[in-house]
Amino acid sequence: MTDFSPQDDGGPRGAPGNVPEFSVSEISLAVKRTLEGTFERVRVRGEISGFKRAASGHLYMALKDENAVLDAVCWRGTAGRLSIAPEDGMEVIATGRVTSYPGRSKYQIVVEALELAGEGALLKLLEDRRRKLAEEGLFDAARKRALPFLPEVIGVVTSPTGAVIRDILHRLADRFPRRVLVWPVLVQGEGAAKQVAAAIQGFNALPKDGKVPRPDLLIVARGGGSLEDLWAFNEEIVVRAAAESAIPLISAVGHETDTTLIDYAADRRAPTPTAAAEMAVPVRRELLMLAGELQRRLLGAAARRVEELRVELLGLGRGLVDPKRLLEEMSQRLDDRAERLKNCWIAFLRERQARVDHLRASLPHPRQLLAVKAEQLTGPAGRLDSVRPRLLGERQRDLDGLNRVLESVSYKKVLQRGYAVVRGPDGAITRAEQVTPGLALDLEFANDEHATAVGGDRPVDVKPPKPASKPAVKKKAESDNPQGSLL
Repeated sequence: MTDFSPQDDGGPRGAPGNVPEFSVSEISLAVKRTLEGTFERVRVRGEISGFKRAASGHLYMALKDENAVLDAVCWRGTAGRLSIAPEDGMEVIATGRVTSYPGRSKYQIVVEALELAGEGALLKLLEDRRRKLAEEGLFDAARKRALPFLPEVIGVVTSPTGAVIRDILHRLADRFPRRVLVWPVLVQGEGAAKQVAAAIQGFNALPKDGKVPRPDLLIVARGGGSLEDLWAFNEEIVVRAAAESAIPLISAVGHETDTTLIDYAADRRAPTPTAAAEMAVPVRRELLMLAGELQRRLLGAAARRVEELRVELLGLGRGLVDPKRLLEEMSQRLDDRAERLKNCWIAFLRERQARVDHLRASLPHPRQLLAVKAEQLTGPAGRLDSVRPRLLGERQRDLDGLNRVLESVSYKKVLQRGYAVVRGPDGAITRAEQVTPGLALDLEFANDEHATAVGGDRPVDVKPPKPASKPAVKKKAESDNPQGSLL
């Protein structure tokens, strides 16, 4: 322990020069050492208040009684190993060391272990948790499913080394042997609740057609023990897994007088693991006896029913007409109907033939129709022959007039007056600048005569010929052409 009392150096006590001077960090460190040296390992009893779990995984809370409050912290590595899950209002005994937090000038206990403060606290926590889960509807009867009559595969969640699994297997073998899948788990202590919940969820996650078959029924079983021993089956994670299981589940935890929260969430509660096996399957011998009895009753009932129907059939048969007589009468009626149908058909055909003959006689012969039509065509044909020459003459005169007009505007008429068409490699030449020295020229004259020429660098002095004297045109010629002249 460090002594912080001032040393007596002979000067006046209380004088400023005689009081040692410390920094804030030195004082905080000295207080921390004093607390940890004095309260290195303590057990503190109190009620949890203000519990919260930080994002880092650390747990923060306060322990209080009627007179004081002590801050508490549980580091992440320790929080995963706690035997109970802290909750507000839970009375616990915390084991750890007392230290200080210099950053806020507070002292606190670093929790290393938690346990409930007596059986009364356990019962209170159990009742509070039961009430909370019941309000959520996890224990409602409407959620519970009926057990299969004869499951093919049974999944058992229990310890593989205890007597529970042997009792279940032995009882199933006596009643009705079935395939059993065992998911080994811890049934008490640290981590037991997580393993049980994971086993229930693991059985539900199995595919129906996988290599490992999915069970048709689950049994969660454990032998008897104290309230602390059975506490894993009171954890909320186990209760929720049992309530959410899609596979029907039987709870067989403890003895008949033991009650855990999983019993409320399960579809059926068994007082013992052996009773759970009896609930899971019927007795094979009893089923065989029952099936035999039902078979005998069925055969007897069927025989009685057949005899009753036979007697009833005989009674009804006495009131019926002889079938052979009925068949003879029906055969006779059939022959009569067939004869009448034959006669009716012949009469019908004759009637139709007579009608066709009548219609044929009233129709004119095709030669007569052709003669009438030919006579009707004689008049228009004669008129057409008389009109045809006149129409052809008119169309011929129109065509001749149009031909004369076409010839009058043709460029070949111009060629007959001494002109020529000059063509180069690119077509007709109409301007002097298009002619270059050495350019090959083609000259077209009247009567489709052609000559070739070569372009020079200067024009040739050629005197134009004298125009020929025009012959006298008689005035009467103009009157002979009704269309006139275009030139």
